[in-house]
Amino acid sequence: MLHIKQLIKDTLGAGGRPPQSIETHLKGAADWLLTAQRSTPDEGVAHSFDLRTGKWLASYPETTGYIIPTLYEYAKYYNAPEYADAARRMTQWECAIQLPDGGVRAGTMDAEIVAPTIFNTGQALFGWAKAFMETGDEQFREALVRAADWLVAAQDQDGAWRRFPSPFTSSKLNSYNTRSAFGLVRAFQALGDERYLQAAMANVKWTLARAQANGWLPDNCLSQNTDFTALTHTIAYSIRGILEVGVAANLPGHIDRALQMAKMVATQQRPDGALPAYYTPQWETRVKWSCVTGNSQMAINWLRLAQLTGEHTLIEHAKRANRFNMSVQDLSTQNANVRGAMKGSHPINGGYMTYRYPNWAAKFFMDGLMLEQLYDKVDNIG
Repeated sequence: MLHIKQLIKDTLGAGGRPPQSIETHLKGAADWLLTAQRSTPDEGVAHSFDLRTGKWLASYPETTGYIIPTLYEYAKYYNAPEYADAARRMTQWECAIQLPDGGVRAGTMDAEIVAPTIFNTGQALFGWAKAFMETGDEQFREALVRAADWLVAAQDQDGAWRRFPSPFTSSKLNSYNTRSAFGLVRAFQALGDERYLQAAMANVKWTLARAQANGWLPDNCLSQNTDFTALTHTIAYSIRGILEVGVAANLPGHIDRALQMAKMVATQQRPDGALPAYYTPQWETRVKWSCVTGNSQMAINWLRLAQLTGEHTLIEHAKRANRFNMSVQDLSTQNANVRGAMKGSHPINGGYMTYRYPNWAAKFFMDGLMLEQLYDKVDNIG
């Protein structure tokens, strides 16, 4: 019944609350991530909490990987070492479950299929790179090298990744793998191996060669669909990858392309700050519900682009997206499984992570708020 009550609140508008301080919202999300870690039998972070069943899903290697830098950054900014310790334990766990070939498995730890996949390996790079830079632990460096080398070896000559798609998505050729290219940038920054930057550049070059004149990228959603729409979550992934590879490789044209896409997304932002979840190749929208994760990711993209290009109009878009997400975070419920979490969709019955609170929604929410707070500083959040 809890999921029905939440849906009624969301539908009637009672699910929204006046935002509190950024610090308060950050603390709520950070504490929920630690709750999600404690809710598993290992040191990974639970994929999500399902409000319908009242159960936590198993640990998710992909997103645990990029939660690690978020918690390290939060621990540093707020002088809270317990979050860095949690991140270190997550990283040790990622090392323990890394596959023999260096890749990272698809899906959650209880998935029947155990197979390495490009995207998940790319996301784990963020954690190993950050943890190695924070601690100097040789175990983390070795895992980072093995995973980055696996990604480079799996790449086709033209820069695409066609092999090792996720067995749990219907899309097999992904423009949003520029986010994996971004992971290789972090590996390059941690290790200084130029091969990783070159591979990242090759993937973004291939991706941009397939773009439409208006910036739209094909094959940029989690599933193949007949109307060729894309989710804000994966659109934002692709934008960030293009942007950060452009920054690392000193390619202003890539930054311009990321800016073009980010501006097109901004045209459909609602007055309340949320973004409709799906966009068409004409940058029009099809649904009324919002992907909460996509809101935070676009806030990050807009702030980074404002930082890099001087397009200060994007700051207001970012703040509005952050405020909307702050308004739908429940900090007062007595249910510790939900307190501080971020929904997959708003309303909660929307088409992305329906009735669930995924761990990556909290991660990107934190990244967006921290970047807003530290706007004039260099971003090192994954």
